[in-house]
Amino acid sequence: MVQKEVALRIGARPGDSNYGRLSVMLQYCCDCQYLFEVAPGSFKPPPKVDSAVIRLLPFAEPEHDIGDYGVFSKIVQSAFGQRRKTISNSLKSVVDRETILHCGIDPGLRAENLNIADFAKLSRACNQ
Repeated sequence: MVQKEVALRIGARPGDSNYGRLSVMLQYCCDCQYLFEVAPGSFKPPPKVDSAVIRLLPFAEPEHDIGDYGVFSKIVQSAFGQRRKTISNSLKSVVDRETILHCGIDPGLRAENLNIADFAKLSRACNQ
């Protein structure tokens, strides 16, 4: 059980305003399921926030080949560190524009528009 806002971030999908670094990093290694909300009145004393129950089921094998985990993590961190910038600008210290294009990703997109497979492609391209 976590705060509802955290649960929404964990389960968010690309394009959702809640989608971010936490979403990508957890969904890379787990099947993340939002189960149900828990009202503040369920607790004594009632908290000032809503809660939600989530289920995190680790994958036996990750669904995406990311190459080096450290590189993957750095790319995701850099991409979401400057959310409103395009990925070509937010990743320029890690990945050049040509590499982004070579991966078949539009460099004009923002991080919240990339799925885990896109981040995995960028990570593998940096490992070569």
